[in-house]
Amino acid sequence: MLTLEFQHFEGCPNGPQMLDNVKRAITGLEDKIILKEVFVETDEEAIKRNFRGSPTLLINGEDFEGLPVPKEPKLACRIYLNGIPTPKELRNKILQYLEAVK
Repeated sequence: MLTLEFQHFEGCPNGPQMLDNVKRAITGLEDKIILKEVFVETDEEAIKRNFRGSPTLLINGEDFEGLPVPKEPKLACRIYLNGIPTPKELRNKILQYLEAVK
C-alpha cells in the first residue's frame, strides 16, 4: 500500500487544481493507495509537518519532487517551476513507487 499525503492550506490558489490532478492520477489505483488530505493552518503545524509549501504531495513521506525539508517550515505557497504537476506526471511517479514496493 502506498500513502499519498496532500498538504495544503485553505485558500491556496493552486490547491484545488493539484488535488484534482492527484485524484485523476490515481484513478484505477485506489486499491493500492491511501490518499490523505492534510490542511496545514498554522506555522506551528507547518513546523510539525515539515511543510514545503502549499500544495505539496508526499509519497510514502517523500516529497513528489524530492524537495528537502526547509530550514524554517512556515505557511507559504509552493512554486512549481514547470507549473503544477500534471496527472500524467503524478501517475508516472506514483507508478514508480508502486513498482519499488512490490
